[in-house]
Amino acid sequence: MTQAGLSREDGDSFLKKLHEQPHQPISEWLRAPAHVQYEAFRMSDPPTQRPASRAEFQSLLDRFKVPDERIELRDNFGYGVKEAENGDRLILIWQAHTEYYNYQFWHVPSSPASLLTFGPLTFPAAPVSLTPLGSVVCRLDIVLKTGALPSREEVRGQLPGPVLYGSRIFNEQAAVVTSFTPDNHGRERYWVSVGPLQGDHSRLKDIVDAVVRIETYYHLLLMQKPLFSAAIDQVYKFEQVHLQQREIITGHIGHANPETLQRWLNSLTQDLLKTNRMAGKLHFELSASIPYDKIVHATLGSLAEQPTASYRPISDYVLGGITGVAEGYQQLLRRIDTLRGGFEGIIAIIRTRIDLIVESQNLTLLQSVDKTTKSQVILQHTVEGLSVIVIAYYLAGLAGYVFKGLYEVGWLGNANVASAIFVPVAIGLAFAVTTFSKKYLHKKLAGEQLATNADKQEE
Repeated sequence: MTQAGLSREDGDSFLKKLHEQPHQPISEWLRAPAHVQYEAFRMSDPPTQRPASRAEFQSLLDRFKVPDERIELRDNFGYGVKEAENGDRLILIWQAHTEYYNYQFWHVPSSPASLLTFGPLTFPAAPVSLTPLGSVVCRLDIVLKTGALPSREEVRGQLPGPVLYGSRIFNEQAAVVTSFTPDNHGRERYWVSVGPLQGDHSRLKDIVDAVVRIETYYHLLLMQKPLFSAAIDQVYKFEQVHLQQREIITGHIGHANPETLQRWLNSLTQDLLKTNRMAGKLHFELSASIPYDKIVHATLGSLAEQPTASYRPISDYVLGGITGVAEGYQQLLRRIDTLRGGFEGIIAIIRTRIDLIVESQNLTLLQSVDKTTKSQVILQHTVEGLSVIVIAYYLAGLAGYVFKGLYEVGWLGNANVASAIFVPVAIGLAFAVTTFSKKYLHKKLAGEQLATNADKQEE
């Protein structure tokens, strides 16, 4: 098969995966009344714990002996449907997200007249038990019933907490009431009256998904508040230290010696490392707050919430808890970035000052070296001149002996005159010998340098 054919198949597979809806078949198994329990866990190591949560869900399906034909299991989503002998149905749903994973357990009784209550699931099988792979985000206990919303007194007896919140949602036929207060099992309870379904059971899943989405991202936002509060105090201390350091350095940098500059540089570098470490941790923990806040607002908007008599709107509690939280997180991150930029700016100034001092010292050293070089050149020329005189002196002396010998044998008329005439010749010969020796040495050293460079290039 050609590469173009493979690319086309990969593109078709991607589009198919993009548009498929693996959740959709679940609606076929849903009906009201139903009892739903939801649990979400924030993973500390998503790449490792995400596949581990999938394996846990698979073992859960095996524990309940869910038939293979009623199992759908993918990388980040899966469900299984188990029916008991009495007709009751248990639907197990698992989903892994970027930062957390969750479970939904639906108990759908066989009889529409079944009296479902809050608390542990009453499905006639082994109880659902999980080993969390991360910290608990939230746990919910949701009861869905048909018909109209019962009286406030009846609902009040089922929900703990001092204040009840309730709203009509979607087409105003469904109503949701909660107290946002955990019960003895650590679960927040939701009473949902779905109204007349008219055969559209998919709306049950939409209601539950909207509730759990709001609760999950609401808790994910607020889970970071302790970290945020501690970081606020730490950032404030860093800012105060930075202001003091900046005032001291600004006032004394003009006449500070290298030792003082080095001490400032070491101190500021340590503060910058601490700030970078804190910034990295906070960016990792708080960077998703804006998307989470938008998800909560978008989900509340999709509910088309309408107020209900005797209950405060659900959005009052949710928005009252998260309003300004995400923006506060982002403001803290901006303060840290500004603080880090301040440290880097002062460090750059000090380094520039140190570089200027070093350059000034180098310039002084170069000037000293230049003077030394000039002195060496003068001395060298002096030595070369003296060398010519010495060589000429010795040549003239040797020639004088020769001339005296020639005079004794009668070959030369006057040895002294010959010696005097030879002195300029000796000086010329000495100068020639010195010049030739210097050129020879320079040529030899240049040849050795070229050979060394050639060997380095070959290596």
